[in-house]
Amino acid sequence: MRDYTGFIREYASGAPRLDCARRGVYPGSVNALEGGVVFMADEGEEDVLVCTHPGLFAGQERGGLTVAPLNHGSADVLRRLFPFAKPAPVLSRDATCGVGDRLGIASPGHIRAFEASDVSPVLAQQSMRELKLTNRSFADVIDAATFSVFRAGYRGGFGADGDHLKTPEDIFLALETGCSMITLDCSDHIRREAPDARGIYGGAIAFAKRIYDEFFAAGGYAAELEISIDETDAPTSPEQHRFIARELLSRGVKFATLAPRFCGEFQKGIDYIGGLAQFEREIEIHAGIAREHGYKLSIHSGSDKFSVFPIIAKHVQGRFHLKTAGTSWLEAMRVVAETDPALYRACHAKALASFGEAKQYYHVTTNLGNVPPLETLSDGALPALFEDPDARQLIHITYGFILGDGTLRARLYALWRRERRAYSDTLFAHIGRHLALIAGKPLRG
Repeated sequence: MRDYTGFIREYASGAPRLDCARRGVYPGSVNALEGGVVFMADEGEEDVLVCTHPGLFAGQERGGLTVAPLNHGSADVLRRLFPFAKPAPVLSRDATCGVGDRLGIASPGHIRAFEASDVSPVLAQQSMRELKLTNRSFADVIDAATFSVFRAGYRGGFGADGDHLKTPEDIFLALETGCSMITLDCSDHIRREAPDARGIYGGAIAFAKRIYDEFFAAGGYAAELEISIDETDAPTSPEQHRFIARELLSRGVKFATLAPRFCGEFQKGIDYIGGLAQFEREIEIHAGIAREHGYKLSIHSGSDKFSVFPIIAKHVQGRFHLKTAGTSWLEAMRVVAETDPALYRACHAKALASFGEAKQYYHVTTNLGNVPPLETLSDGALPALFEDPDARQLIHITYGFILGDGTLRARLYALWRRERRAYSDTLFAHIGRHLALIAGKPLRG
C-alpha cells in the first residue's frame, strides 16, 4: 500500500519533473482535475486510480485521497471526465486496425505500436464467441481499453467493435454498452447453393438492410457499420462483391467497411495459404470496388498474414481496416513459454485435451501429428513452438479451455502481471510488424 501524499505535494508545487517511477505512478495517466489531480498507480499486485477529489470515485479514503479499484464504476467515471478514454467512431480515418484483447491486458503493448504508426486503433474488439469462451462481457472489454488508454495517456482516439454479431439482441447489447462500431456477420443469410449472385446474397442484403434501419438509420448511436460476408467456405468473387455493394447502397444502407471472403485461406494465427498471384489479381479489383463506392476494404482473420500484407498495402492505397485477435493471445503464451516452462507445459496439455471440442468454433487444418511431444523438447525449445503453424493453431483455438481452468487462469494472470513489460515489448514488436507491412511504412522511432 503506497502513500501518495508526497507525490501530490510535488505535483501541487509545480515541480518541472515528477518522480513518477519511484512513487509507482504511471506518468501518462497524470491529469489535472479542477485544482487537483487524478492518476493511475502500480500497487504491486494491482493498479489503482488515485484522486484528490472526494466522492468522484468509489474507493478507499487514504490520507485525504481516494484510492479506487479498476472496476466498471471507475471506468464510467473516467469516460465521463476524460473523453479520450471513451470509444469513438474511427473507421472514417484512412487506416484502422482492430486488435482483439481476449485477456484484457494487451492494450498497453497495442497502444505503443499504434503510437509509432499512422494507423488508428480499435482497441476493444470481441465477438460473442470470444466473450463466451473467456467468460467476459462487452463492458469488461471496453473497460479494459479505457483503463489502458488512461494509463498510457493515449489521446489518439480508439474504437470499440461488437465483432461478428448476428442478431438484433446482440447488436443492441453492444451498442448500449458503448461499442462504436458493429461488424454485422451476414453469413447465416448467404445461400451458396443458389444459382446466381442475387440468390446467394439476397437474404444477406435484406438482413443488412433490416439491421441498418433498426439501429443506424436514425443516428441514435455514435457508431459505424461494417458488413462481413467473409465467414463462408467459398470466396467472394469481385463480381459478387460489386453486386453486393451496389445493392446495399441502392437500398440506402450506409457502411464504413466491407469484408469479402478472399481467395485462398485466412486461417487463424498463421500466414496466408494460397497462390499469391491470384490473390494479387483479385485484391486489386476488390480494393478498386471499395474505392469506387466510397468505403474501405476490411481484412478479417488478419493475424500473421505477413506474405500478403505488402500486396494489400500496394492496392488499398492507404485505406483499409485490418482485424487481428488471436495473435495477441499467442504472444501472451509465448511469454509463458519463455518465462515459466512448467506452466506452459500444463497449458499445452490442456490444449491437447481440449482441441477436439475447440475445433467446432474455428476453421483450421491443424495436423497435431506435426506438433512434437513436449517430453521430447527441452525448456529452452518451447518458445520455438510459436514459429510452427500447427502448434500455433493448437494454442490459438483452445484459449477458452485453458482460461476456463481456474487454477491455470490464476497462475497465468499472476505471471502476466509479473512479466507485463515483457508482454508489452513482445506485442509492440509483433503488432508493430503487422502495422508496418500493411501500411507500407516502418514504425516511427
